[in-house]
Amino acid sequence: MRHSIFGLLLAGLIAAPAPAQELRGHGGPVRAIAVAADGETALTGSFDQSAILWRLPSGSAEAVLRFHEGAINAVAALHGGGFATGAEDGRIALWRGAGPAPAQVLQGHGGPVAALAVSPDSGHIASASWDETIRVTPLAGGEARVLAGHKGPVNGVAFAPGGAIVSSGYDATLRIWPADGGAAKVMTLPAPLNGLVVAADGEIAVAAADGRLRFFGPDGEMRGELAIGDTPLIALALSPDGASIAAGGLRGQVAVIDRRERRIRATLLGPGLPVWSLAFMPDGRQLLSGGADRLVRRWNAVTGEHLGPVVPRAGQDVLAGLQGERGAQVFRACAACHTLTPADGNRAGPTLHGIFGRRIATAPGYAYSEALKRMDIVWSKETVAKLFEIGPNAYTPGTKMPEQTIGTQEDRQALVDWLEKATR
Repeated sequence: MRHSIFGLLLAGLIAAPAPAQELRGHGGPVRAIAVAADGETALTGSFDQSAILWRLPSGSAEAVLRFHEGAINAVAALHGGGFATGAEDGRIALWRGAGPAPAQVLQGHGGPVAALAVSPDSGHIASASWDETIRVTPLAGGEARVLAGHKGPVNGVAFAPGGAIVSSGYDATLRIWPADGGAAKVMTLPAPLNGLVVAADGEIAVAAADGRLRFFGPDGEMRGELAIGDTPLIALALSPDGASIAAGGLRGQVAVIDRRERRIRATLLGPGLPVWSLAFMPDGRQLLSGGADRLVRRWNAVTGEHLGPVVPRAGQDVLAGLQGERGAQVFRACAACHTLTPADGNRAGPTLHGIFGRRIATAPGYAYSEALKRMDIVWSKETVAKLFEIGPNAYTPGTKMPEQTIGTQEDRQALVDWLEKATR
């Protein structure tokens, strides 16, 4: 695991303050979201190769989990605590806390992992991959059951009542794999398929590239369909009580659907960018969405309105006193992950209090990688500006910080001038 003094600061640089209902921290599209059963924490995975563990009541980032080499496409909450991440590198990591390393790593896929599901009895995890297979792995150890038959990337997987596995793929097939190991029942649909969910009564809902949500019984019999939009549906979530389904599309549309009545109950209006991930809170009345704009948004799933506040104001008094400055605007998006005062301490990223004049990787109480500890950089206005000018891969090689830069000299200067005052 590798950390940087500005790991999360890099990820959130924008020109305007963050609206209160948004969680910011990722440096790329938010590909996956999972919420713990108690609703206190959530994990998000991103194309920036990191996962962020969030404390939802405060909206603060508790840790940045870095292990995978490639985009994190799937996350799942583990029963009894912890999360699983699946990524482009074909590996699945099981996290039993805030890191710094996964408690267990599952391997075997020959392509990116696209979806994860945990069995109701918490004994197995199922993974869907672009290697055309599904793997069902015992969490206590042992050989994985490999399900092969799809003719293309497998994009969705879920456990059905009784232990059957349901999968959906780019080959436009929905497959039900019996728990006893028999041959899968195959349903071929008119369009490639993305995510799927299975309710406690066995009903299956699957998202398709033609913008339609299709419903099937436990036996594979089609029960109906609902048109959500004209572009592909790429995200799907089922409320804990099974009453609602949220479906997100390529143009940013999110529909909250009454599953039993087959009608759209609410429409969530976002920025019009792809919505890659959705997750209900345990009460089913709130919904988290992640998208191409790198944000996690919180919604009222009944009315479709934004919820807030989520993002805290780290160093609130300082920010309030300097909020009219350009540098404060650039920094504000990072308040969920970095603090400015010694009393607030470290979050997912280290405190920035006293950053200027400090050697890289020496903030007290923060776990840095060995690569950063070996570097001979002292943070000054010039070195911080240089970091954002040429990017972390060039300036701090070996880091896994999101690769982003600040494009203009004026914004870089505004940031370091403001940080000099705010971090004293």
